[in-house]
Amino acid sequence: MITSIFSKSKPINFIIVFFVMLLAFLVARLELTKESITMLFIGKQLVLLFTCYLSILLLNFIVSKNSLTNQNNYEILLFSLFLLLIPSTTINANILFSNFFVLLSLRRIMSLRSQRSEKQKLFDAAFWIALASLFYFWAILFFALIPIALALYTDNNIRHWIIPFIGVATVFVISVAISLFFYDSFFDILNISPELSYDFNSYDTTRFIVAITLLLSFGVWSSVFYLQNIKKQKKAYRASFKIIILAAVFAFFIVFQAPNKNGSEFLFLFAPLAIIITNYVETIKEKWFKEIFLSAVAMVPIVLLVLQFFTKG
Repeated sequence: MITSIFSKSKPINFIIVFFVMLLAFLVARLELTKESITMLFIGKQLVLLFTCYLSILLLNFIVSKNSLTNQNNYEILLFSLFLLLIPSTTINANILFSNFFVLLSLRRIMSLRSQRSEKQKLFDAAFWIALASLFYFWAILFFALIPIALALYTDNNIRHWIIPFIGVATVFVISVAISLFFYDSFFDILNISPELSYDFNSYDTTRFIVAITLLLSFGVWSSVFYLQNIKKQKKAYRASFKIIILAAVFAFFIVFQAPNKNGSEFLFLFAPLAIIITNYVETIKEKWFKEIFLSAVAMVPIVLLVLQFFTKG
């Protein structure tokens, strides 16, 4: 049933995905939010909900424009199911905004393939990543994707290698100016706090153990097929596929060294992982196995929600 609905891109798919995302959003607020319900609180949550859904639409745009998958919507389904698997990924406003800006940057990095307006694209990509790092410092790791992309596209223009640093410097200068104007201090709004933590005790719960096991097992298994299939892609698109797997690696490092491990840090991993797993799903020839695979991904978060409900009851 899932394959018959999402095997082709249709408007109904985006409606279904919206309600899955909304469920994750509501579950997170019921479980984790202790704020009183005010108009300000409702307004803030609507902004976060809109940002979350925009991220899903942006993911679909990146995938379709760069032919990262076939004409289906498995990637947005998987992204929304990952949100339901770890609802806390919808709680942290800074990480939601940071991830959205990372996706905007990824869109510009991918578009370097056309070899048109490279200077503008490089500046934009660096600008968005620098902006993302203001909300969550370790998002700066994604900056490495820009020189990697230039190397993959064999761009030897020295100016193109300098422009990304200008983009970062622009964000820095603007941030310092705003900080001086509003706070009479140079660095008040700059999030320069490279804190690390390798304490994983917060993951020692049933939800996190099951969620991490699913993401790691399905992710690693799919990555093996993903890497094998890169050579089968059109030469013009191979660099884009390599950038996605590298984005997943950087996202994994962000999760691994996140200073506050509350689950929200997994959001950075969801987009690249959704693309990688979708590519694996597309290689499955047996329809029954494809259905079982996707049903397993869909059922796990639902079972966890039911178990949590009865446990609390």
